[in-house]
Amino acid sequence: MPGEWNDRLNSFQKMVLLKSIRADKITLAIQNFITEKIGKPFIDPPTFNLGTCYDDSSNISPLIFVLSSGSDPIADFKKYAE
Repeated sequence: MPGEWNDRLNSFQKMVLLKSIRADKITLAIQNFITEKIGKPFIDPPTFNLGTCYDDSSNISPLIFVLSSGSDPIADFKKYAE
């Protein structure tokens, strides 16, 4: 924040102000707020481990994958199958 506003506002107030001025930048501001308050592990996605997921599945609790465009899980499946 410019000038004295960087010192006068706390992190949450800066986020509210940013939302009103630059709504496109709020995602990064929320990530910075979470990192500052409770730590970086809360914004990092967990790593996917196919072996652990397979061990947790059963014939009554199958694995269901929701894929986004550009994702290709075939290599992971082949590696796990070997």
